[in-house]
Amino acid sequence: MARLRPVMVAVLGAVLVLGGCGGTEPQAADQPAPAPPSTSVADDAPASPSTSKPAKPKPPAPKPVPELLRFDAKTVDGKDFSGASLAGKPALLWFWAPWCSNCQAEAPTIAEAAKSSTVQFVGVAAQDQVQAMQGFVDEYGLGTFPHVADVEADIWKRFGVTYQPAYAFVSSNGDIEVETDILDRDELLGRVDALR
Repeated sequence: MARLRPVMVAVLGAVLVLGGCGGTEPQAADQPAPAPPSTSVADDAPASPSTSKPAKPKPPAPKPVPELLRFDAKTVDGKDFSGASLAGKPALLWFWAPWCSNCQAEAPTIAEAAKSSTVQFVGVAAQDQVQAMQGFVDEYGLGTFPHVADVEADIWKRFGVTYQPAYAFVSSNGDIEVETDILDRDELLGRVDALR
């Protein structure tokens, strides 16, 4: 037993020395202690990006449709047209009649502006038959934008139009300004540019 005691003391001393070191290298007196492990949010994130899906962006809320644009009609070429499709977009509604000399004089300016502008143009034809309306569109090269065949003048009445040409300037925020006076070329183009 007396022989065993020095061995036990040596083993116990070694255990105490190793336990006190904690299995790491001793720090010099002038070195700072190591920082504790970080607990940031990033450390809690999944290790593999393939296991998480990116959040889908929410689609923009639909623009409210102003009352004046709540109409459905047929175009001169027989297609369906909804005034609601203009909500949230800058647009010009041009009210015309095929036999109107002022509309005929203005048609080339309208055709040119519609081709070069980001504003949506819509013709609203009335006071004649669809065949005459289509002939006007073809003759003046106005086929780059839709023309509603407002045979009963219901859309004209909705906008308070009683004489042609007339215009409804629709801003992207839904404001609508109806102009029933004839505009000269510069006034018309300036008002269209202001909508962008």
